Amino acid sequence: MGARPKRRPSSLFSPGYDDLVKQLLAMREAADITQEELASRLGRHRSFVWKTEGGQRRLDLIEFVAWCRACGTDPIAVLRRFLNSSP
Repeated sequence: MGARPKRRPSSLFSPGYDDLVKQLLAMREAADITQEELASRLGRHRSFVWKTEGGQRRLDLIEFVAWCRACGTDPIAVLRRFLNSSP
């Protein structure tokens, strides 16, 4: 048998993703909405927001855009801030 390929670490646990999670939380708080309200706007359960903000669940691009819009924020502006703050 051949050697097993090494698994790449999940980006869920990368410093860059941690920075993005902090921005998502700050965005929701700046919009002055609760996790419950954001979940309702997204058509999801509160656990979706809780797990995302806790770094336990990763957002895909479509979810990221919906999150930004639900908080009244331009997703492109958030992405630019993220890219400018990431190493």
